[in-house]
Amino acid sequence: MSGPQRSVLVTGFPTVLVATRLVRRLAEDESLRIRCLVPRPFLERAAHALRAIDAGARDRVDVVEGDVASLDFGMAGRSYIALASELSAVHHAAAVSHFGASPELAERVNVGGAREIAELAEVAPRLERIVAWSTAWVSGRRRGYVLETDLDDSAGFHGIVEETRFRAERLLRRLASRHPVIVLRPTTIVGDSVTGEIDRLTGPYLLVRLLLSGPRDLRLPLPLRAEAPLNLVPIDYVVEAGLAIAADDRAIGRTFHIVDPDPLPARRVFELLARATGRPLPRGWLPTGLAAALLRVPGLERLAADPRAFLEQLSTEVVHDDRGARELLAGRGIRCPRFETYVDRLVEHVRRTVSAPTATPDPDAAQPDPLDQDVPH
Repeated sequence: MSGPQRSVLVTGFPTVLVATRLVRRLAEDESLRIRCLVPRPFLERAAHALRAIDAGARDRVDVVEGDVASLDFGMAGRSYIALASELSAVHHAAAVSHFGASPELAERVNVGGAREIAELAEVAPRLERIVAWSTAWVSGRRRGYVLETDLDDSAGFHGIVEETRFRAERLLRRLASRHPVIVLRPTTIVGDSVTGEIDRLTGPYLLVRLLLSGPRDLRLPLPLRAEAPLNLVPIDYVVEAGLAIAADDRAIGRTFHIVDPDPLPARRVFELLARATGRPLPRGWLPTGLAAALLRVPGLERLAADPRAFLEQLSTEVVHDDRGARELLAGRGIRCPRFETYVDRLVEHVRRTVSAPTATPDPDAAQPDPLDQDVPH
């Protein structure tokens, strides 16, 4: 006979890909009951996302109406205390990550959400894990070698999103002296290495959209630092590695970089994208020209802050050390796929998406295009 189910809270579902994939994977475990904290405007979207989960697993997932950045999640006091008292783990994945997000939205969701998770920890007596899904880019403009133990803002940031995610992580790391906190820092997340699935076409996907939308003889200019490593990690690896690390008692109180241990240089990534889209190989070093070209693509002009910040990030020569993650993943058979093995799937997903009929805009979304919106939860 199986024991009682343990209750796990996930924030960020269904608008953050990490959270959506977490719910899918966690729901496979019959010993878990998954509570998804979902704001009212996204309840219908959450119901739609749950329909994609196997019926048996879906029965282990409950949608709890609430706002991670509101006091007590915007819940009635009795309901909030009841939820907190039953939780054995929290996966906090809600975040604004889109470079074009407003400072107000980034501050409210990233910092305000982390503050509310910290408050939850104080009234949740059964918590065994608080898993904070952060980003390796809390390192901001730092160059060189960044350790998992580092959290230093002295070099500045590429924008308000990095800054607020840095402050959110710092806030949650301070809990580690009295609560079981684990911080996970993926590098730049791309789509599923098997299906190509991704939630929004930002970051590297802007390059793919540019190539697919432009003339067939379009030749991308290379970034100025073309030999610098471009660390991309597929979402399936991020979730599998993150869950394996979080389940290990040795992870409590520590921070882990989830990275490609052997990243390709930016030049090679650009070449692979060009080949996958049937375009000429890139040449030249014109980062400002690339930003200008990106902004001329129809529909991308409103994302002006995104390509510029992404290209600035791309020019930051940094290596995120992952020795702690490698230690805990050793012998588990969880390995980051090589980019060249799945680049065609990523491009095909973009090709199918951009050719699909335009979806009806969500009036509550931060951006009108559902592929690029950065809704707050």
